[in-house]
Amino acid sequence: MKRGSLNGAGIGLRIPHVQQILAADETNIPWFEVLADNWLVEGGLNKQMLEAIAERYPLVLHSVGLSLGGLSAIDMSYLARIKDLKESTGALWYSEHASFSGNGEYKVPDLLPLPYTTEAVKHLSQRIIQVQEFMGERILLENVSTYVSCQFNELTEGEFLAAVAQEADCYLLLDINNAYVTAKNLNQNMQAFMDVIPVERVKQIHLAGFHDKGDFLLDAHNHPVDREVWHAFEHFIAKNGAIPSMIEWDNDLPPLERLLAERDIAANILTQFGHRVGSQYKEQEDRGGEQCI
Repeated sequence: MKRGSLNGAGIGLRIPHVQQILAADETNIPWFEVLADNWLVEGGLNKQMLEAIAERYPLVLHSVGLSLGGLSAIDMSYLARIKDLKESTGALWYSEHASFSGNGEYKVPDLLPLPYTTEAVKHLSQRIIQVQEFMGERILLENVSTYVSCQFNELTEGEFLAAVAQEADCYLLLDINNAYVTAKNLNQNMQAFMDVIPVERVKQIHLAGFHDKGDFLLDAHNHPVDREVWHAFEHFIAKNGAIPSMIEWDNDLPPLERLLAERDIAANILTQFGHRVGSQYKEQEDRGGEQCI
């Protein structure tokens, strides 16, 4: 397994692309994110393919099945399989979502947002601590796309995530597409959300494409990254420095070459703007910014 360190722009590893990646003498992909739920099988071709990828590239794990914000007990058998997969692949870290997706026997095929209350901060933080104690390390918590807001919210989403990260002492996975989708759907200020995220806890960034349904944006991961999301990404990197970032594309999966073209845009932004912090960034803002694409 290849551990190494994580730098630059990666992509999500998807099964239709694996054989092409393994057949190449080399690629310009520095690392992959593995959606763990796609690989939780005993033996078989998929596991062998993943082990072959792990020998050549650094990996990180991501999952959607833990329901961290739910009320039922955490599924420790599921988490044990995640831990085994992480150890067998040498993955550098594991990330999940600030959401719930059901309780006990009732499951929904989506990542539902939590109420942004002090009670929910405590509840989610305690469950993250339980997961971290089992995993033996900090995990990354990702913001989700939302389509409705809770009338009982006491905090903004950014304040909520910052409070949970502090209380649980976990890291964050900042999904800039999700932040944009939420801001547009709920008529909120995306920059206000970005400004309160504790950047020192952000270890990874997600970039993806949404589906414009007319009266709302759907976080479908089936389109190229939107221009406005690229600009928000450029803005964040220029202000805070380079952070490992990756392209998520899950539905209507394009050829690998198209996915890598998206990755190259992210890599160029990290290279071009990753060092522009402090006074350099302020000068750029005063000039009205620069276009990345």
